[in-house]
Amino acid sequence: MAAADQGKNLGPGLESMRFRVAAWVMRHRAAMALIFLLVTVGFAVGLPGLTIKTVFSDLLPADDPFVQVYKDHNNFGNPLTVTVMIKNTQGDIYNHDTLSKVWQFTRDIDLVEGINHDSLISIATEKARYAEATPYGVDMRPIMEDSVPTDPAEIKDFRRRVEQSPNVRTFYVSGDESATLITAAFLENLLDYGVVFREVQALADQYRDEHHEIHVVGQPILTGWVYKLQQQTYTIFAITLGALALALALYMRNVAGTLTPIICSSVAAIWGFGLVGWLKSPIEPLLMIVPLLLIARSFSHCVQFSERFYEIYAEIGNKQKAAEVTMAAMMAPSILGVITDALGIFFIAIAPIPAMERFALFCGFWALCIVPTGVFLIAIVLSYLPSPRNIERIVAEDNTGFHAVQKRVLGRIAKLCFGPTARITTVVVVVVGAGAVYLASQIKIGNPVEGSNLLWEDSEFNTGIRAINAHFPGVNTLELILEAKTRDINNRIARTPEVVQASLQLQALVEADETMPPRATLSFADYMMEGNRLFSGGDPKWYPLDMSARAVAAASNAITFGTNPVNFSHITDFEFQNSTVSLWYKDNKQETVDAALASAQRAVDIVGAEHENFRVRLASGNIALQQAMNLVVNRYHWLILGLLNCAIFFICWYAYRSIAAAIIVLIPVNLSNFLLTATMHVMGIGLDINSVMVAVLGVGVGIDYGIYLLSRICEEYTAQGHDWGKAITESLTTTGKAILFTATIMLIGILPWYVLSDLKFMADMGLLLVAIMLINMVLALVVLPLLIWLMKPRFAARDDLMVGESIDLSQFKDVEKDPGFTRGQAAMSPAGAPA
Repeated sequence: MAAADQGKNLGPGLESMRFRVAAWVMRHRAAMALIFLLVTVGFAVGLPGLTIKTVFSDLLPADDPFVQVYKDHNNFGNPLTVTVMIKNTQGDIYNHDTLSKVWQFTRDIDLVEGINHDSLISIATEKARYAEATPYGVDMRPIMEDSVPTDPAEIKDFRRRVEQSPNVRTFYVSGDESATLITAAFLENLLDYGVVFREVQALADQYRDEHHEIHVVGQPILTGWVYKLQQQTYTIFAITLGALALALALYMRNVAGTLTPIICSSVAAIWGFGLVGWLKSPIEPLLMIVPLLLIARSFSHCVQFSERFYEIYAEIGNKQKAAEVTMAAMMAPSILGVITDALGIFFIAIAPIPAMERFALFCGFWALCIVPTGVFLIAIVLSYLPSPRNIERIVAEDNTGFHAVQKRVLGRIAKLCFGPTARITTVVVVVVGAGAVYLASQIKIGNPVEGSNLLWEDSEFNTGIRAINAHFPGVNTLELILEAKTRDINNRIARTPEVVQASLQLQALVEADETMPPRATLSFADYMMEGNRLFSGGDPKWYPLDMSARAVAAASNAITFGTNPVNFSHITDFEFQNSTVSLWYKDNKQETVDAALASAQRAVDIVGAEHENFRVRLASGNIALQQAMNLVVNRYHWLILGLLNCAIFFICWYAYRSIAAAIIVLIPVNLSNFLLTATMHVMGIGLDINSVMVAVLGVGVGIDYGIYLLSRICEEYTAQGHDWGKAITESLTTTGKAILFTATIMLIGILPWYVLSDLKFMADMGLLLVAIMLINMVLALVVLPLLIWLMKPRFAARDDLMVGESIDLSQFKDVEKDPGFTRGQAAMSPAGAPA
């Protein structure tokens, strides 16, 4: 019988808009399939434009004051700096072999694409200078002249020069004299992380030998490691997808059930990636874990749809009609779940970080693609693919096989959610929830380790960080900027007594701070004090500056006369208008970052932020920029979740016509968030700009599960004669089966990430995705039906719900069966029960 004719017999409930839409789509399924094909091809054309790369400035919050300071003075404490340590393992650096390596490495790194040549500093550059008094005044000269010292006398003289340069001795030669540093900053608009990483690592390999260790660190190198490990990530991704497909094939044991989720998920992926390609919008490499979660979402919707399709097909025996009725039945809960899901992703865009805004657009659009692919395309595909021959096993009517085992397990789980046992389950849920809330409150915002939590502790990068921190003040700086209020080339503000005095006072205050004193400090005043000593005959008693204008002018002239201002660009600009006080700290753990900024703020409060000709701005450097990103996470994480709660509340209220329904869905969603955050705390994963986006996306999994199960319970409540226990049991053994399967195959597919990935972030996120699936599965299968049993909501009995409408499949008893369809020995439950 034609679909249009059958629609006349479906009764008042089935004459609603969604059933008419389903009938129209299936009536024009060939044209719809062609439209899907053309749209997919259109998006696929954009795939070559897909770019996966890091744009450092796009990771910074636009409205943060620290970021504004950095953008105004990016030459001070530039985070895009590569630091190289060359260490002689057999003695000190004062030998021709080691100094030759430093000399040549310095010149070779200066040839790397994108380098800021003015920023390059080592003991083999002009910037590393020493001062000595001569009959003609103070002479500032490079420590190493135009060639490497060769004979013992030249090396001895070179050593003397180093000792006469306190700043070089502190920052570029280690205390035990076995190591030296080379630092080079890169220009962001010319920086290619892959090129910098390959070329600098190649230099390190070239100059490393049995007597010399070479460690390379810095943000460009860290990002380069992420780039390098991308190929491994794609390989693991392929293994995961292969494992998912295999698990799906073993579970379904038929062509339709295996291919349908793969086809629909692939189409949604092409649309999502294709949009990004058309927009030429780069994707942050670390967020490539997210597509796996989106694929899991798509799989979840497809498996839910397929399982329902099999139930209906087993009853009516016509796959086209079964696809139509399934589309109508699943349309409302699917769209409802996807919309709430997508809104949660789009809300990420409220954080003022360009990378997060692009991420929200990309992932939100992909999530919305699940509506056409997971509701309409899937029905069309199922209607064309071969009819399943193992229908009795899938709907678990023959009581054998994996599906039957699932059904029995879910039946036992259902018994935990109603009757006398529900009291015990309630107590357990409350205790677990309270523990989760406590542990979640302990999670740290930011980086919990020395170095980077993106890589394993024993990685080459983190080993290098520890080595440099052990020999030098470190690589983590906080910059206090002394900014001229007006640009006046006739009045070099950075060389005035007021600025010099403020710089020295700031240094003295932070150095005396007992909570978190810096390992070292540096300002232009330090050079001036050395110049003052030498200008006064070299006597150490003249090291402190006389703050008279004449004395300060004499000291500044002594060190800058005949010298290129570029040599001081790390502490003052070329016109000596703005300067910085640099503070070095032992690591970038969040407790260090918090304490360092608090100490700096106390110093600025004492010195004063506003002065007549200049202001003190807090702050720049990688310490401040890390805090800027962490503050965004801390500020917007709960706001995003709050907005998501509001969206879920109003959507569920409208769909179920009940506030109780919104509460029933929201409790598991929020409990999921607390459990997930608690899991992150236990795993040692801090909340940062990367992990928080995965965590927010993970909460959406629970929304899907909850809406599907709640809608099914509403259906079964009517079909089972208003018996809550039977409604919960029937829903868990049908819709719950798809939830259990989806979580299980994702567990199987993702677990290898932790073993195979050399990128710790990906390994951690793999475990986090496993936790997301397991947490949301348990909450959906236990907590949501438990809440329904405890609240016994009246809306479940209403017949005007947008979702949860009962379908009387007996209306289709006269539908023409597909050729070869057989019920075998199966005996369906009474008409209407599958719904």
